[in-house]
Amino acid sequence: MSRAHDVADARAGASPFSRRYFLTLTASSAVAPLVARSGDAAPASLQELPADVRAPANLTLTINGTDQRLALDLRTTLLDAAREHLGLTGAKKGCDHGQCGACTMLVDGRRVLSCLTLAASVAGRAVTTIEGLAKADGVLHPMQQAFIDHDAFQCGYCTPGQIMSAIACVHEGHAASDAAIREYMSGNLCRCAAYPNIVAAIKQARTTMRTALGD
Repeated sequence: MSRAHDVADARAGASPFSRRYFLTLTASSAVAPLVARSGDAAPASLQELPADVRAPANLTLTINGTDQRLALDLRTTLLDAAREHLGLTGAKKGCDHGQCGACTMLVDGRRVLSCLTLAASVAGRAVTTIEGLAKADGVLHPMQQAFIDHDAFQCGYCTPGQIMSAIACVHEGHAASDAAIREYMSGNLCRCAAYPNIVAAIKQARTTMRTALGD
């Protein structure tokens, strides 16, 4: 068969290994068991999914303690789901390539880069964004308060991601020294270079957070 026929078949979707097939298979592999875990019926086979990978799938995301039912393109990232579909704009889209940390959220208490995380992959898991840290009465999380106390931000664009990552840094046990804090916060960039203040804020919050946890 000629190259022209190959191209024509690919455009017509005749090949089972087309780009669309690959994207559908990848997305469905991630979402099928997780959709089932969230209480919806998982597709039994690839053929039960919409032919177009862009067709919305029904997902339930638990964000800041609240179940959110959304119809999303399977390729939608957690960052876009939060910002564009739920109005949770605290996490910022900085580089959109997982390089700056501005989009950091917590999933089951662990930090993730939400710009690189498919929303479908966290269905049924506990997602926390910067909006979910303060108490109902408005009292700030110790890390939020420490960032204010130490002026650990300037333009503020990276601050939500810095705070979320800093909380995880403490919970992970990586805040025992200035050097450890710098190392384990190195994935969160601050173009204003407020790094010394960020370290000071984490050290202050570390004590309060450990006391609250009974450490």
